Amino acid sequence: MSSIQPEYLRNTIEKNFKSFILEGNHPCMMARSVFKMERYDIRVYDEMKSDATAHAILQDLQTFLENTNLNSTEYRSFAAIFPDNHFEDEITFEKSLWQLLQNLHHHDPKPWDSTVSRDPEDADFSFSLLGKAFYIIGLHPKSSRKARQAPSTTLVFNLHCQFEKLREIGKYEKIRDLVRKNDEKLQGSINPVLRDFGEDSETRQYSGRHVESNWKCPFHHK
Repeated sequence: MSSIQPEYLRNTIEKNFKSFILEGNHPCMMARSVFKMERYDIRVYDEMKSDATAHAILQDLQTFLENTNLNSTEYRSFAAIFPDNHFEDEITFEKSLWQLLQNLHHHDPKPWDSTVSRDPEDADFSFSLLGKAFYIIGLHPKSSRKARQAPSTTLVFNLHCQFEKLREIGKYEKIRDLVRKNDEKLQGSINPVLRDFGEDSETRQYSGRHVESNWKCPFHHK
């Protein structure tokens, strides 16, 4: 279920995350635009690994999809925040991220989005929930990448079709290059795992960690 924390604490959690994006030199101008224009849904949850959390996220994602025009170029995001889940290093966060995604898939009542691959080793893979493909961004305070050092453990769900819309209108490459330039300015280097869709499996990007060359995604399609 969603967190039972008092409303003022949930409001503080949301405010802190927005400040991280809008006031912390975050390199992604799309993220800044989403939060500046308030085109987002933020939900706060308890334990990442519980079945109750998986069900709650799926319900909230369904509402998010119902309120999103999938044919629009207006970019929207869904953020799931887990303020009580703390990690001392990137490996333990990565394991919990994939355990949560596996659990979401297990409880997902709808088939995989047919526009993307279900094989996590495939370059055309994207994570499907409720019949729609999502690009997942994992953030947590212990991330080695400054752009991922959110104040609380967070998963951001971005619709794959939104990136395709940007490609259709000829804006994707310009935005991608600006994000990478800003990331290099913030960090001193571009995140080495970043690749365009179709070049390499995007699973290598979800946790934000610089995964090893022989890393294998733990996700299994049911």
